[in-house]
Amino acid sequence: MSRPDVVIYHNPACGTSRNTLALLREKGVEPTVIEYLKVGWTKEQLQDLVDRSDVGVRDLLRERGTQAAELGLTDPATSDEAILAAMILDPILVNRPIVVTEKGVALCRPPERVLDLL
Repeated sequence: MSRPDVVIYHNPACGTSRNTLALLREKGVEPTVIEYLKVGWTKEQLQDLVDRSDVGVRDLLRERGTQAAELGLTDPATSDEAILAAMILDPILVNRPIVVTEKGVALCRPPERVLDLL
């Protein structure tokens, strides 16, 4: 069954993201899939996801396989504003997958976290 009220911000190259999408489908949910590397982010969109989730901007920062450290984004002195700006310029810096349902927003690492949102 299609559930337009379920959205996954997805990177098909990421195993965790693929597993989360598969888990949703296994539970009979066909979410709206947004490949954020193709469409990018806005500041408002990212801030809204942070505000509605139980994580901060820094928690959404993907370090592994990115230039986060080289850009100084892992420095504790770096502001949330600077991290958000970098994520907008380079969407790969956003950790994934992020799932949105009527129950809330979560970074679904591990994939089983999505079950709390259903």
